Amino acid sequence: MKNLAVSITLSEIWNLIKSPTFVIAYMAVMVVLMGLIVVAAMINERRLKGTVSRLQNSAEKAESQFGVNNSRFEMLVAIDEQAKNAQPRQFEEDFTLKQLCDEFRNYAAGKLGLYYDQNTIRAFVAGMAVSRLIILQGMSGTGKTSLAFAFGQFLGNPSTVIPVQPMWKERSDLLGYYNEFTKRFNETPLLCKMYEANKNADMYITILDELNIARVEYYFAEFLSLMEIPNPDLRYLEIVSDKWANDPVDLKNGSIKLPENMWFLGTANNDDSTFAISDKVYDRTMVIELDRKAEPFEVENYRTMSVSAQGFVSKVNDVLANSSVSEENAARLVKLDEYLQEHFRVFFGNRVMNQIYRFLPLFVACGGDELTAMDDVLVKKVLRKLEMQNLAHRKKDAQELVSFVEELFGEGSMPRCVGYVQTLSRNG
Repeated sequence: MKNLAVSITLSEIWNLIKSPTFVIAYMAVMVVLMGLIVVAAMINERRLKGTVSRLQNSAEKAESQFGVNNSRFEMLVAIDEQAKNAQPRQFEEDFTLKQLCDEFRNYAAGKLGLYYDQNTIRAFVAGMAVSRLIILQGMSGTGKTSLAFAFGQFLGNPSTVIPVQPMWKERSDLLGYYNEFTKRFNETPLLCKMYEANKNADMYITILDELNIARVEYYFAEFLSLMEIPNPDLRYLEIVSDKWANDPVDLKNGSIKLPENMWFLGTANNDDSTFAISDKVYDRTMVIELDRKAEPFEVENYRTMSVSAQGFVSKVNDVLANSSVSEENAARLVKLDEYLQEHFRVFFGNRVMNQIYRFLPLFVACGGDELTAMDDVLVKKVLRKLEMQNLAHRKKDAQELVSFVEELFGEGSMPRCVGYVQTLSRNG
């Protein structure tokens, strides 16, 4: 009986579905549903158009406010805009490295009241010809920062001063970072100057003030590595990991080129508040010692000089192509290298030797003499490695080294080298 009841019920339902009344009702419901879907789609489309319109208005307001197309690199895009109307500078071409040194020394004294010894200026310019990274070290008040700042003023392209902070540890401390909240990149003065330098021919001076108040080999590590790459067109620093359509035109897939026309001049103090500078850094730099103030002198005339980076490099290459270390001093370098290896396990290394062979003729071209240059560079690049030898407990070895240097180069010819070894012997 139950199966019969169910059969009757299903039959009745089937008959109801086939009836015209049910079909009409079903069609009416479907028409209503389709109408509701169409109305909802129209409302959604209208809302979407309103959202797009609001976004466009916001973009237009941002463009009006910032003068850019709402790029995440506001200042770099502004540099792109300024470059479109910039007039190229006219640079001097007929000058020598000696003239550059003499004019800079006179300008610093006459215009800024800063007095430097002639050999300090010669070592400074020759050092810049050897390396893009210079360390200016010495006692406080001897004019380290002032020297670097004055050179930018002299060139007519003011130096950029970057005060190093104690907590710096990585590249982003120098170049900035992308802010996920604001959707913009926090651009630093150094990033902007690097971007600007890549568009110009000027010499750019960046001062890393108190560079060893943090560990240089941490925050400057990628710069040091890139400087070792022979091809400057391959020296790129990653800024962001992706590329946006409205990024600055000279960013390459989110990376910026390390400018060939930028020199980094770091000032260093040696006290309890700073870190020791590692051999990795020292070996890649040229060091300028400012250990005493020079005597004031009168200057009748002084002027600035407009020198391009390529013009400076061209003069350097001319010097290196037409002059070299004298045979006598080249032989002395070999003998000193052999002596230091035998008695102290200290050796020059290819990088240091190459720097010495470049520095000596350039120092001479700046108006100095070869032995003075030798005395200067050996202290900074070679003998400083003796600090790990504890010469205070090896006084005999230290005195024998002094005697060897005096005999090799001539008595009284290497006062800085002799004085340095004697100081290590007394104080360790």
